[in-house]
Amino acid sequence: MVNSSVILGIVICIVVMGVAYIWATTLMDSMIDYRSPVYEAPPVPGEAIGTPKTRSLVIVLVDALRYDTSLKTTVMPFLNQLRSIGASALMHSHPPTYSESAYTTLLTGAWPDLSDGHTINAEYEDIRLITQDDIFSAANRAGLLTAISGFYWFEKMVPQQVLAASFYTEGEDQQADRQVTDAALPWLREGIYNLVLIHLDQVDYAGHYEGGPRDMRWNVAASRVDSLIEEIASAMDFHQDTLLIISDHGQINYGGHGGQDAITMLEPFVLVGNGVVPGKYNDVQIVDVAPTIATILGTNIPATNQGYPQYEMFDFSLAEIDKIKSALSTQQTQLAQVYQDAIGQHVTIQQASNVVTATQAAMDAARDKRLTSQRILQGAIAVVIMILAVNMASWHARPHLLWIFAGVVSYLVIFNIKYLLIDHKTYSLSSVTSATNLITSTLVTTGIALFVGWFLVLLGTNSYRFKPGKAADTTLKYILMAIAILSIPVFVHTAFNGVVVTWTLPDFMTAFLGLIFLIQILVVAAFGLFLTGLSALIGVFGHQSAK
Repeated sequence: MVNSSVILGIVICIVVMGVAYIWATTLMDSMIDYRSPVYEAPPVPGEAIGTPKTRSLVIVLVDALRYDTSLKTTVMPFLNQLRSIGASALMHSHPPTYSESAYTTLLTGAWPDLSDGHTINAEYEDIRLITQDDIFSAANRAGLLTAISGFYWFEKMVPQQVLAASFYTEGEDQQADRQVTDAALPWLREGIYNLVLIHLDQVDYAGHYEGGPRDMRWNVAASRVDSLIEEIASAMDFHQDTLLIISDHGQINYGGHGGQDAITMLEPFVLVGNGVVPGKYNDVQIVDVAPTIATILGTNIPATNQGYPQYEMFDFSLAEIDKIKSALSTQQTQLAQVYQDAIGQHVTIQQASNVVTATQAAMDAARDKRLTSQRILQGAIAVVIMILAVNMASWHARPHLLWIFAGVVSYLVIFNIKYLLIDHKTYSLSSVTSATNLITSTLVTTGIALFVGWFLVLLGTNSYRFKPGKAADTTLKYILMAIAILSIPVFVHTAFNGVVVTWTLPDFMTAFLGLIFLIQILVVAAFGLFLTGLSALIGVFGHQSAK
């Protein structure tokens, strides 16, 4: 006869499975569907600052090029030659470090929280048009000619009516980069296009499909890109034209990006040619790219811009710098007002010499104030539930608490050994190649670790000698304790970010931990029912043989 404790444990597992599944899928959907708080009412673009300071400004966007790779003279000798004669800096970005999010930030000057770019890369047919003011739209309003040659995502993101020329490819490899470069070279030789974006993708391809930065093919791809950059530079006249070489993100050693891993948020910034003041400069931010381009071309500063134009790198007069600062002040004041209205929290800007620093600090303070008020309640509820869950599981685990706890600890050790050391994954979105891969790999790792922990409990408690009902109950105690311990990162996520993503982007570390531990909980609850039945079956034979 099945005792009430076993029935209750089974019911709890079934309920946990349902809750974990709904929560995990809703959390992921809320991340994918996130929209900027200003997307419905974006700031209005201001007036153009002046006239172009260079004939053509050419941007070479080397997808996924890590900063450390860009410094290797044996891998990218020409880029480093340009770095030595131009203005260069280390550039920083923010998560999510996916390309679509980074492209939007580069074009608008707004961080992912405001830029309204896709948080996680969407399929081509689902890519949406940029909703915030961007450098190509600003250039078009100023009467400038613009062109893009690159991956076909830009076809969906950038308003095509603002472009005078374009070339797109579905390819991401060496051959695609050759086609992209060949399409752009005539534009550069003509010298009539004021703003040209050339997007080279094979380094990112090597990261995803050829072993990542640890593989020699990564450096080979970077070297080929270096040769393409040399071709591009050779087609330009640096007495009249300016070249900017940047990246959108890096990649982790085994390939992948998207999360908060430090190496994915470091990129090169190299500016060379007409008007450039050579030198190695202090670090810049990825949001600084758009306003820097705007000031060189004399367009308006993109209306949602959160960056600072690097006018020190360019030969601007004092009068021109004053005009830039005035336009920047107006743009930042309007952005702060729009943001204040969007989040319903007052933005108080302190007087400071750097208007961007002051404005962004004020916007961050307003965001943090609203988040803090939410986190107090979320955190209190999460802590109470978490403590109750762990205490109830511990009380229920008697009289085998130590062995059951040892089983859970062994589960955690085995899971992390396989996840981190064998599978070479990181606790971030950078290790997620697809939703299917995330689920299947977590399922396998969880299953192995759970079985090892269960076997330890089985031996330590001698439950293989128990009657079937008691053996099943002991396994359920182990499963419920595992669920309680695994829920801790989920409740930490809840305290920091809420149940799902709503009006602002989450802390990506805690959000990812919440997601992956929800998947583990789902698998533990499901596989735990199987182990419960197996324990009862072992108890049938083990108890009889012990008589």
